[in-house]
Amino acid sequence: MSELRRMAAPLLETPLVPAPRLEELKARSRKRRQRRTLRGSAIVSLVVIVVVASVLAAGSGGRSPATTARLASYIRVGVSVPDSVLNKVGLPSFVAPPEALQGQPALTDGGLPAVVYVGAEYCPFCAIQRWALIVALSRFGTFHNLGQAISSSSTDLYPGLRSWSFHGSSYVSRSLRFDPAEITTSKEVVRNGDSYFTPLDKLSPLQRRAFDTYDAPPYDATWAAGSGSVPFVDFGNRFLMQGASDPSVLEKLSLDRIAADLSDPSSPVAQAIDGSANYIIANLCSITGFPAAVLMCSSRVVAEALRRAWNVRDKPRLPLARPASSG
Repeated sequence: MSELRRMAAPLLETPLVPAPRLEELKARSRKRRQRRTLRGSAIVSLVVIVVVASVLAAGSGGRSPATTARLASYIRVGVSVPDSVLNKVGLPSFVAPPEALQGQPALTDGGLPAVVYVGAEYCPFCAIQRWALIVALSRFGTFHNLGQAISSSSTDLYPGLRSWSFHGSSYVSRSLRFDPAEITTSKEVVRNGDSYFTPLDKLSPLQRRAFDTYDAPPYDATWAAGSGSVPFVDFGNRFLMQGASDPSVLEKLSLDRIAADLSDPSSPVAQAIDGSANYIIANLCSITGFPAAVLMCSSRVVAEALRRAWNVRDKPRLPLARPASSG
């Protein structure tokens, strides 16, 4: 044996890394199979999620998946409240009707009737009014990018109500335009002894014109100069809603629970929100010419809602949030 081979023999006979035992080889094999199984399960789960999401979107009022894309789950439930539930809820006595406006120029956007909403994320009355608006408006068009979860102010009346914001959302309809603005967040700032909520959306000229005109006497009986009371909804300068249903029905409820209760006509949530939505639907039917595709437009509930709106003058008004100061 050569000297070089004699010196290398220990290395050849004793490897640097010991050979794994049979038990270790079996354990490694099991781990590889588990990893392959997990990867396969993840792929299958992803496919199932996509299929379920497509089915939910397609089954929501006959809408295609594209129209419900990027809507939060509780919003999808909210826009799918059946007409049968709305008819059962009707017009509860504790839900105040909107006011019909007379002799006012039509408010339009792009040639279509415009619905202007001015609210604020801190506002508990806005929290419940948003629900009524999506239930009603979803019958005339589709929302996108809606469902940014928020809570109303922790220092206001009915603190910490779970809700969501119209900020950053969009709405598409062939029969009307929906122009919402959330003028402040729910974040309260104290400076030099004064408190205010941080600004969010700036009113467009259209929104400012409607808000300045009707957030004033004789339309707002509680008006004070510069108060900016919210929520405020102008339906094409034909109907006006200032205030909302009693938001206390939302206390201690999650977003999913609120959405689920919307389809239970006996629940306090459905009575307050769907009842208000019926008035809103009536307003929308009127300003859009009672489209045949919206079945609620031919219902007795809508006919009665419009009759009440035209007789609302001098009746008690809906409650309003405190002034929405933006600093």
